[in-house]
This record gives sequence, C-alpha cells and structure tokens, in this order.
Amino acid sequence: MSSPASRPVPPAAASQLNLRGAVDLSSLKQRTAPPAGQSSAAPTAGPAGAAPPSATAQGAAPDTGGQPLRVEVTEANFQQLVELSAQVPVVFGLWASYSPASGELLNVLEDIINSYGGRLVLGAADIDAFPQLAQAFQVQAVPTAVAVVKGQPVPLFQGGADEQQVRSLLDELLKVAAANGVTGSLGGAGNAPAEAEPAPLPPLHQAAYDAIEAGDFAAAAAAYRQALLEMPADAEAKAGLAQVELMDRLQSLTGPDGEALRQLAAEQPDNLDAQLGVADLDIAGGHIDDALGRIVGFIGRNFGPERETARVRLLELFEVVGPSDERVAKARQGLARVLF
Repeated sequence: MSSPASRPVPPAAASQLNLRGAVDLSSLKQRTAPPAGQSSAAPTAGPAGAAPPSATAQGAAPDTGGQPLRVEVTEANFQQLVELSAQVPVVFGLWASYSPASGELLNVLEDIINSYGGRLVLGAADIDAFPQLAQAFQVQAVPTAVAVVKGQPVPLFQGGADEQQVRSLLDELLKVAAANGVTGSLGGAGNAPAEAEPAPLPPLHQAAYDAIEAGDFAAAAAAYRQALLEMPADAEAKAGLAQVELMDRLQSLTGPDGEALRQLAAEQPDNLDAQLGVADLDIAGGHIDDALGRIVGFIGRNFGPERETARVRLLELFEVVGPSDERVAKARQGLARVLF
C-alpha cells in the first residue's frame, strides 16, 4: 500500500516541531458541543463505499475492556480525544470515501494499534463529514495520519505506508510521547502482552530528553553536543542535535509569522534567512521534498558564505529526516549537481 506520495516525518523530531503555529487546533476545540437533540455518542453512517465503522461506538470516547481502540471522530467527540492524548497518543487516520487506499490504511492502523496493548488510540476521521479537521491538519491528500500528543499534532505520513513503516513510526511516536510525559495505557485493551520496558538511555541522551520535556532546547542541544564530544560517531546524538535545534528555531513562530515568512521567501528567492525559515516550516509540516529542494535551489543560485551556510543547514536537515531516507538521497544528488 506504500505510495510515492508518502513521506513519514520522524516523530522524534516532530514532538515539538510544529506545536506552535503550524497547526492550530483551538478553533476545533470550540466546536465540540453536539447539535441540539444529538448525543455525542450517536453513531453516524458513512457515505456509500466508505470504510466500514469499527466495533467501537462511533462518536464515543474510547473505553477499556479489550475492544478495538478505534473511534469515529466527530465534532462532538474531538475535544475528548484531544484530552485523551494527555494519557495516550491518539493517531488520527484521515480518510474519504473516494479513496479506497484510505480505507485500507484504516484497517492496517486499527490492527497495528490494537497490538500495542492500549498504549495508542485510533481516531478515524472522514474528511467529508469533518472538513475542519482536514483544514486544521493541513491535509493535502488522503490517506493521511497525524498523531496528537498532549493536545499537540505530530505529522506521521501522507499518501499511505506499509505495515513495517507504520510500526516503525508508532514505535518512535511512543518514544516521543514518553519524552513528553505521556506514558499511560487503557487497561485491558488490545490482545498483545505488554512489551518489556525499554533499556535506559545513556545519561546525556536522557538529559537531552528531560530538557526537551521541560522546553529547554538550549540545554538539550548542549547535552547532545557533549555526547558528540565524548563519542563523535554517536549517530543518535547527531540526529538529536539537529532535531532539537530545529525545534528551537520553530518554537517562537506563530501562524501569522509563518505566513509572512512564506510571503517574504516568495518575493525574495535569494533571501537566505527566509528560505531557511520556510524550509524549517516545510520539514515540520511533512513537506520534505519541498524543504530540501528549496535549499538545494538556493545553493545553486548563490555563492560565498551564504552558500556554505545553506549547505550546512541542508546537512542538518538530512539528519532530521534520516540519512537513509530516499528523499535525502534525492536531495544529495541535487546538491552534488549544483556544487560540482
């Protein structure tokens, strides 16, 4: 079911990437009261050809007792799911009746999430019935998966993913959730036994995670830099440093700031700060090709110190996305062409 359009965003970076400004859920949180005469737990029929509803009550907040951890998302229960994300991560699978692949994705997600023993919940969202959610999550195509942790969105993938990719992303998502203090479980849910506790992190890595949880990105970066001083080949520390530096750059950006930055970058294609800033926003939003291609294009048009600054930032973003990612390989080829 994988698709060339899909590109997972590393949740290890996304735990704080677009939490400020890139996606604003506040308007949706104000729309949680059900219409007069309609219960928030009332089932709603999907359009013809849509993915069949789960055994979990549509519109109801998830419960324990071993039932499949899937909820049909509505305006009435959206706020409940956001609040639940302070206990366990909620994975929103956005689908539409016109996309058969989105129904397949929900089946894959439901089976996998049930295997995590209640540590994850699936919210199936029909974008035809709930278009505001698609707009808030900046969805450009279905299927799309976006997690919410502590009320904050973490983009996962768009366009589809196979089971192995999904499991890898969810494993990383749980690490992100744990780093942010979300370690709950809906008791009795799922069929798989609880997994063994993960091995403790190296002390400097743990210090970095603790600093991220406290919102102190400078301290997290310092911990990762010290780890690299002690072990220059520490790939996780290298990636962590690139990720936390990206978090730090994005934390003060609001939605209007981001729009203004995009406008400036469009008007001034050779403005280094604007181009790098928009690349950060694109990485946070899951638009990996756009982000990397933007910087490669800048490098191809410019020379001198600004070119080197852009090249260094591009290499840092390679670490954020993942050096083995196919889009990084594509960008490396583009970089080689413009440099040589």
